[in-house]
Amino acid sequence: QVQLVESGGGLVQAGDSLRLSCAASGGTISSRAMGWFRQAPGQDAEFVASIDYRGDTTYYAGSVKGRFTISRDNAKNTVYLQMNSLKFQDTAVYYCAANENAYYRGSPGTFISWGQGTQVTVSS
Repeated sequence: QVQLVESGGGLVQAGDSLRLSCAASGGTISSRAMGWFRQAPGQDAEFVASIDYRGDTTYYAGSVKGRFTISRDNAKNTVYLQMNSLKFQDTAVYYCAANENAYYRGSPGTFISWGQGTQVTVSS
């Protein structure tokens, strides 16, 4: 299975921006949909965004739509999450995941490879 490593997290103030990166190794992600999830303390993990294998189709959780942008560079085997206008409620560990399919159809169980996560903390 492909290995995923997230980076770019940190401590920022509300209103700031961050860009997360997810670098894949041990295989190509170019044929797979990719996604970002997050988990806040004491809460279940939640879907944040997904992108199809070519980068043509994206989906976002309602809570981040208009503020976050998912993108990918298949030549670099990397996926990104640009996060703007960050809010305290965005504080969480963010995980990158690779889907078993080229398109994400809405079933989180189809994400089969996961990174270790990167902490994003937004101070209010």
